Parts: sequence; C-alpha cells; structure tokens
Amino acid sequence: MSTIEQASKRLEQLRKAGVEMPWAQDAQTAALSAAQPAALAAAHQAIPLPAPPIPPLAAPRHSADIDLRGLEEAGYLVPGAARTRLLDEFRAVKRPLLANAAGGKDKEPMARGNLIMITSSLSGEGKTFTAINLAISMAMELNHSVLLVDADATRMAAAHRLGLHGPRRGLIDLLLDPRLDLADVELATNVDKLTFLPVGTQDGRATEIFSSDAMTAFLDRLAEHQHERVVIFDAPPLLPSAEARALVPQMGQVLLVVRAGKTHRGSVHQALAMLEDSDIVMTLLNQSSTPSSSSPYGYYAY
Repeated sequence: MSTIEQASKRLEQLRKAGVEMPWAQDAQTAALSAAQPAALAAAHQAIPLPAPPIPPLAAPRHSADIDLRGLEEAGYLVPGAARTRLLDEFRAVKRPLLANAAGGKDKEPMARGNLIMITSSLSGEGKTFTAINLAISMAMELNHSVLLVDADATRMAAAHRLGLHGPRRGLIDLLLDPRLDLADVELATNVDKLTFLPVGTQDGRATEIFSSDAMTAFLDRLAEHQHERVVIFDAPPLLPSAEARALVPQMGQVLLVVRAGKTHRGSVHQALAMLEDSDIVMTLLNQSSTPSSSSPYGYYAY
C-alpha cells in the first residue's frame, strides 16, 4: 500500500472515531477548488470550434470566346443545340461522376470527387473530345459550374479545339508565380457556367511542377468548393507521359478513354495498372459499333 493510500485509510479511521479534523476539511476544499479550473478547462477544450469559413473563389478577370460554330461543325456538343444522341450519351456519362462529387442521400461526397481527370492509354483515343463534351454537358446542370483545365503541357489540344489560339498565361504560370491568383489566369467563356484554364507557358519541368506542393495546395483549394464547382482536367495519355502519371494521385476520379478497335488490350491493362491506387477509375469505350438502341459509349467502373 502506498503512503497516500495509508494516509487516506488513517484519516477515514479518525473520522469514524469522531475526531474533528478541520485541517483535513480545509485541504479537501482547497483540492476541490483547485480541481474546478482544470475541469472547466477540460470542458472548454471538449467543445468543438467552428471551422473557419472557406474563402470564395474570385471571378475570372479575363474572358475568351469559344468557337462554338467550329465545335458544332466538328461534332461536339454546343449549348442550345437540338437534342441529339451525343447529348444523351454524355448525360449518361456525367451522372455517376456528379454523384461521386456531390454525394447523395445514402453517401457522402468522395474526397476530391470534383477533380476529374480525363486520360487515355495512348494518343488519338478521344480524350480531349470527351473532356470538352463532358465539361459542356456538366455546365448545363442547374447546380454546378465547371472549370475545364488544359493539363496537356505538350499538345495543348483543348485550347486548340476550343479555338483559343496564341500564348496565354495559365496553370503552369499560376503554380510558378505565388503572386498570381486563379482569377488572373482563368478565362470566363461564352458558355454559361463554363470557365477555362489554359496550360500556360510551356516549361520542360511540367512533371515536377505538377508534382509540387504548389499543385497540391491549388487542388486542395479547388476541392474545398466541391459542392459548387466541378473541375475537368484534359490530361496527356498515361503510357507516354510522365505528366499524366504525376497528376493521377492528386485526382478524385479518373475517366480512361479507350477507342474501340484501335487500343490494344495490353495498353489498356498497362494503363489500368497505373491507376490501381486511384479510388475511382471508370472507362469510356469510344466509337464502339453497337446496336442503335444502345450508346456507342460503354461505361464501366473498376
């Protein structure tokens, strides 16, 4: 028995014997008084503090007009056009992606679910076609705005397809210059609720830039606005591009475009192996020969 336990037992014996011990009562009162501030402090620490408000994203300071006529002539979706099979197909494609980003009655939004990377195994499979059409289709939603990011630092295909030619500051400039804000390089467009972020000044260190802390912080900021904005990244193909592989771990969802009749099965398996650590990977089968009653876009989850 410890010294403290022996003393406590002796005090209890004295109390039972009727011995008055005012000094012990004073000590007990003092101990209780000393304990109260500690208890109050512990209770105060247990009260959760409200999360700080998320700073809003500033509106783009620059704008550019997408060549909608050129897109339509090339077979892309455009706002206000008559209902087409392509429109219905992309309505089906976007629905599970939006559900993962926004959540629903039975599930919470997935982490970074609004950051959606569009890629392929190799070039020429239709990833930029998919990225642009998906962005335009999502911009037609009532409750979402869309940022389309050209993340192909070599080809800059999205900008060319949209008719936005010439050098512009963009993603790479934003990541390298801490004085720049997204609003300085993001472009408002003539498609309601659709903005565009060019890849920016070409730099041979694109892989390292996309893997940097600046990129992580930028994506974290975009993910904070998950309930209001979807971000579509038109990324390079996975097999030949180190930039694409640098982007994969930072994305919430990945859509792998596979061209029917062209992409070798081995290439698809290689690409899927690179994506095995991603939470959500879906494939879109492009230009498949199917009966007219079904979509030429096969859409499967892995």
